[in-house]
Amino acid sequence: MKYGYENEFTGKRALVTGGTKGMGLAIVKRFVEAGAVVVTTARTIPTDYHIPNVHFVQGDVAKPEGTALIVKAVKEKLGGIDFLINTVGGSSTPPGGALALTEEDWLQTLNLNLLGSVRLDRNLLPLMVEQGKGAIIHISSIQRTMPLYETTLAYAASKAALTTYSKGLSKEFSPKGIRINTIAPGFIQTEAADRLIDRIAAVAGSREAALQELMSSLGGIPIGRPGLPSEVAELAAFLVSDRAASITGSEYVIDGGTVPTI
Repeated sequence: MKYGYENEFTGKRALVTGGTKGMGLAIVKRFVEAGAVVVTTARTIPTDYHIPNVHFVQGDVAKPEGTALIVKAVKEKLGGIDFLINTVGGSSTPPGGALALTEEDWLQTLNLNLLGSVRLDRNLLPLMVEQGKGAIIHISSIQRTMPLYETTLAYAASKAALTTYSKGLSKEFSPKGIRINTIAPGFIQTEAADRLIDRIAAVAGSREAALQELMSSLGGIPIGRPGLPSEVAELAAFLVSDRAASITGSEYVIDGGTVPTI
């Protein structure tokens, strides 16, 4: 899918974490289409990743040593940074509610969904401050306001903390020229979501029934479908662009109307 503003990021340098699949991959492609040079990350090296103007770094954002590798690559490959998109996140905690979560479950989830972003920000914000301009986006989740206690309570809590942290960070750094916002996706039909749909379909009888079951578990999606990674990417591109020059300290929900509040 092609968009307008094809050259608006020419000369811009971006780090997009988790850029080999899902929303991260869509954001990488969108930024490259607009002319940016991108460093992206994942824990394993992809074998079929062929996107021009993209430097790939193998590093785990959830670990301090992984963050150090990524920061080093940004400095060496880009020589600085204009946009930082912290996309990495997720949940692998067991079902069973709050008491099923161990200390290790909580620490792993916080490192993946909160502290990885904090470490990258802490290391890369000085580069943005020095140049007097930059934009950061943290990918949060609607679960911060709609926590699902059965399996993803730690994830929801860490995303709530990420949104609060982002707001405070924006208060400190917006006067220095760095805009900081969050995006809170709802159900986005990524590769991981497709695999979940397939597993449910084995019991539900069809992918359509499985999809409806998933949407119903969220209380329904008024537009009648999940969001697309490309739609999140377009929102991210807008928020870091000069078209959104006065937007900072805000959270943008992209959930098809799932959250039933004003």
